Amino acid sequence: MSHPIGTLQSVLDEAVASGLFPSAQAVVLHRGIQVFGGVAGAATGDMRFDLASVTKVFCTTALFLNLWTEGKVGPETQVGRFFPGSPVGEAGATVADLLYHRSGLPPFIPFFAQALTSHPELLDSACPPATRARVREEVVQAAAQTPLAAPPRTCAAYSDVGFILLGEILSRAAGKPLDFLFNQYVAEPLGVGARFHRLSELSTDGKVAPTGPTRPREPAPGQEGLWGELPTRPSPPGEVDDDNAWVMDGVSGHAGLFGTAVDVARFGNAVLAGCSGTPVLAPGPLWHRLMAADPFVEGSTRRMGFDSPSVEGSSAGHFIGNAPPGAVGHLGFTGTSLWVDLRRSLVVALVTNRVAHGRKEQRIRDFRPFFHDVVVDVLGIADPTN
Repeated sequence: MSHPIGTLQSVLDEAVASGLFPSAQAVVLHRGIQVFGGVAGAATGDMRFDLASVTKVFCTTALFLNLWTEGKVGPETQVGRFFPGSPVGEAGATVADLLYHRSGLPPFIPFFAQALTSHPELLDSACPPATRARVREEVVQAAAQTPLAAPPRTCAAYSDVGFILLGEILSRAAGKPLDFLFNQYVAEPLGVGARFHRLSELSTDGKVAPTGPTRPREPAPGQEGLWGELPTRPSPPGEVDDDNAWVMDGVSGHAGLFGTAVDVARFGNAVLAGCSGTPVLAPGPLWHRLMAADPFVEGSTRRMGFDSPSVEGSSAGHFIGNAPPGAVGHLGFTGTSLWVDLRRSLVVALVTNRVAHGRKEQRIRDFRPFFHDVVVDVLGIADPTN
């Protein structure tokens, strides 16, 4: 090894000292063995982080695999079966189209703005659970009625809207709430403590990394001007950062999970095992179908639910995924990520709360690839045959 493994701890500590994020956890597994586990800043080993869009793979894609195994839903399942009359359903979009982000739905709609305008009582911590449930259904219906930005299977465009619908499709197919299904099909079998934080049942137990100070959050870069003036209130740690997930009572297919780096790494190890033929969460052949490149959109980096490293500027760095059969992973807006290198049998889970310093803090884009390159370097596996 060219550097001691302690270099990774120094990298995390230096990022905290530079103000990139106030707290972080990281776990690295190589060939199924934990070779690094570190915390930095205000983090402790049991602190839960808002995983943001890592929810899309950890919860929604994993649940899809389970329900696919049971025959309740599959890649060819029509969206219109669950949302008849919806634009995306009428266009013939399938569950695979949602998973590959090729349904034609737009990336983002601020559904929370209309929800807060119509239901300002959502900002009251004593808001009745029935109200939160009703608003959640209104958001789902609004997502279903969203006009398409392009016909299905013509382009890849990352879409939160699509995963809001996908989470609801899985819930309806199984006849149970999404958070219940996650606990039953994913958390319990893997032995992880990750979970959703329902606003109607929010508890302050345990340590949760803070994200933003107010509800709603400030606009993310590129979202400026998409909604008008809204009522605000302070936002305590433990509330989901994503405003659309927040008005959905904290439970959605696109965001909402809280967990530790250990939780994320354990899921990553399940991905690695599944792709190696071990029946973890689902039979090996289904994992392989899940990881197939998009057959319709040429050049897309998307797999079903997962992403793969882009040729240039990947958050995975210069090494992860650079040899067949490549790598899969996902990022989360709050500063979280998971990358699984299938050739090197490497899992890297990084969770931070970089948004606590403001949503315009973008240095995480440079930090992620740097951190992943250091991981490969200190393990001495730049050559994938090692």
